[in-house]
Amino acid sequence: MAQLFVISAPSGTGKTSLINKVLHEELASKAKLGISCTTREKRKNEEEGIAYFFLTEEEFNKKIKEDGFLEYANVFGNLYGTPKDWVISTIAKGFDVILELDVQGALQVKNVYPDAKTIFIIPTSYKDLENRLVKRGLDSQETIEKRLSEAKQEIISGKDFDYLITNDDFDLAFLDLKYAMYSNANCKKEREELTKKSLSHLLDQ
Repeated sequence: MAQLFVISAPSGTGKTSLINKVLHEELASKAKLGISCTTREKRKNEEEGIAYFFLTEEEFNKKIKEDGFLEYANVFGNLYGTPKDWVISTIAKGFDVILELDVQGALQVKNVYPDAKTIFIIPTSYKDLENRLVKRGLDSQETIEKRLSEAKQEIISGKDFDYLITNDDFDLAFLDLKYAMYSNANCKKEREELTKKSLSHLLDQ
């Protein structure tokens, strides 16, 4: 039976790269990355129904009233939401659906769709996360500090997800993610111990 996977992580932890690698695996040949609805303007290189379904604010609010989202949020003045009908119909056709969401969105989905498998990816330390954010060169120091502060709150919320994975090494984290998604079992013992240690360290900071 097809499944709904919800994957979350603090910004900079590497979840997008890990998800993209999983999508190229044979195991994920019948998996689709979730498509969000949004009220923001469509950019020239974007196509309807590829990454987004573009709605007017009126259409979006109508969908909210009709309970048409698994989760939704206002992000910098634009509305974003995961359409319930698309997810359910895609799963009914036999395709797994992978949603890449922030922690609050993931918790909303789990509340509405209890069978969803939630996976949270953590760094080994905040210093490691800071180094990743600096290395990718996308944010100012002020923004990096804000992301680190947000990460602490996200980890508090994400610690109770169905599966926790530590991205200390991309290839090993990828194997852990694939294992969590498709084996219905926890990671290998040494990887579990690493995650417990990393989580304890992060929660103590």
